[in-house]
Amino acid sequence: MIQLYISGISKDRISDISCNYIKSFLIDFTIEQCEINDIPTEGVILDSVYNYQANSFDFNQKLFLPVNPKTREPLIFTPKRWLRFNPWINFEDYFKSHCPRDEIFNPNEPQERVKVLNFNRENYGVIEEYVKYKDRTAKDCKNDPLFSQIPVLSAKRKLNELLKLNTGKEDGADMKYEDLAADLLATLFYPHLDFAQTQSRTESGRHIRDLIFYNNRDVDFLDEIFVEYENRQLVIEMKNVKKIERDHINQLNRYLQSNIGRFGIFLTRNPLPKAMLTNTIDLWSSQRKCIIAITDDDLKLMVDVYESKQRAPIEILKKKYVEFRRSCPS
Repeated sequence: MIQLYISGISKDRISDISCNYIKSFLIDFTIEQCEINDIPTEGVILDSVYNYQANSFDFNQKLFLPVNPKTREPLIFTPKRWLRFNPWINFEDYFKSHCPRDEIFNPNEPQERVKVLNFNRENYGVIEEYVKYKDRTAKDCKNDPLFSQIPVLSAKRKLNELLKLNTGKEDGADMKYEDLAADLLATLFYPHLDFAQTQSRTESGRHIRDLIFYNNRDVDFLDEIFVEYENRQLVIEMKNVKKIERDHINQLNRYLQSNIGRFGIFLTRNPLPKAMLTNTIDLWSSQRKCIIAITDDDLKLMVDVYESKQRAPIEILKKKYVEFRRSCPS
């Protein structure tokens, strides 16, 4: 937590401090590796080694360690896997995802670290809540080299930009809607739906843009649509329209074939009109194809649960599916 209050303290300095306190363990590790790999050692004197049993430092300790051949300074090894991680609580994460920037900086003002530190010292409650949040979500402390989710604040901003768009194509609103929605959903559905990719297709002279996910099947709902509808992939057709019409449903229906699966989603602004909902229920009854719609209100709820971490946003999609199935004939 020091790095959130004091200038000149960041992950490198924290790493140095930590290593000073665990030096005896690292020395044991170093000696073990030298024995395994036949690395020569020499007698050296270390200024201090923390004694965790006595809770104090032992000074001028003589040990046998490898040395730097040029400087003759003793070397202490660190497990390679440790170097792949950052502290779970760190300034960069706080600044990106939790820092109330609008309260700290004036518009167009440089975002200097020292102003953030000053704010933190005067608003301890903000840091306290951040630390509590990081403690609650400690199970998420893992790296994924293939994907990086957008921060909560960025998710909110993208949602707000999307909600401000008019329906239709004027001023490129449809393309802006699709770009914002693709970024949002790729983050909100990760890691349950992965490897998101936008793909364009043309049907009846109309340009249609889809968002396609790989189905990881790691939650019960996704496994169910794999088993029941054969969806190894999940297709979301993005429609920035005031209401979904019969032609839209017919287009998506024709697309739901064996290479995709029989479950498809509209991302659109408003709920399906009653007649169109009836149309999708009839499709399920006759062809066992399932089409549901995600709306602006659903996206708001997804971003809310993404922020709170109380539930996974994929559960909003599951809720929509459960509601649809309950409306179908048994």
